[in-house]
Amino acid sequence: MIVRPRGRAPGARVCAWPRGAGAALLGTAIAFIPAVALAQETPETPAAATLAPADLSPWGMFLSADVFVKAVMASLAFASLAAWTIALFKGIELTIGARKLRRQLALFGRSASLAEGAAALARQRGLEAAVSEAQEELRASVGLDAPGLKDRIASRLERFEARASRRMARATGVIATIGATAPFVGLFGTVWGVMNSFIGISKQHTTNLAVVAPGIAEALLATALGLFAAIPAVVLYNLLARALAAHRAQYSDGAEMILRLASRDLDRALAGRRGLVRMPSTASE
Repeated sequence: MIVRPRGRAPGARVCAWPRGAGAALLGTAIAFIPAVALAQETPETPAAATLAPADLSPWGMFLSADVFVKAVMASLAFASLAAWTIALFKGIELTIGARKLRRQLALFGRSASLAEGAAALARQRGLEAAVSEAQEELRASVGLDAPGLKDRIASRLERFEARASRRMARATGVIATIGATAPFVGLFGTVWGVMNSFIGISKQHTTNLAVVAPGIAEALLATALGLFAAIPAVVLYNLLARALAAHRAQYSDGAEMILRLASRDLDRALAGRRGLVRMPSTASE
């Protein structure tokens, strides 16, 4: 079929279009538009692919992180290891010490005098130092008035209890420090990493998610490590604090027993002579 426009002579040549050719041309143009748009976006793809790390696992993100963020992550990992190590050693020490103190308190409960209690603790460690403090005060107070002797013995035992508590609580402050500061150290690493990510975005002149996401993920890993170090440290410190409180209570019970035995010895010594202190007999005598 030939379409002849109006106004042309019957013999003039007219371009003939096959039926359906216009629809086919329109479909080809529509299909070509996405290809052109895709071709315009392809120059950004290699740059984004080069910025994305090959491995998005925690270890891969650590290796691809900034040097400063790496230092923060390494310090947090070391702090977590230190907290667990200290807690393990202090837990073993407190367990062994509590068992020894329970055994010594049982021996003291069966003793009738301070000398007898000292003889029972001759081969043990723990309260024998407190017994030595009481006996030393008894020897130093020979010939003095009796009323102030109990106070002096109590003062010595109180100082002994304070020294023992400080010795048992040694290094637990490190765990408390880790639990209090690790989240803030991790947050500092996160802020630094996010800042570097935004700097990289500005240099690449793109907001593609492939460019932004890896740097932010590396930065957030620092916060995760901070929480990983802080949460167990706080729990471990609370457990050690309760164990230390129970240990101090055992020392207090031992000091009270020593003071009672010393008071009994004084009453026996003053039974025949009132007002002056006479040195009670010891196991060595």
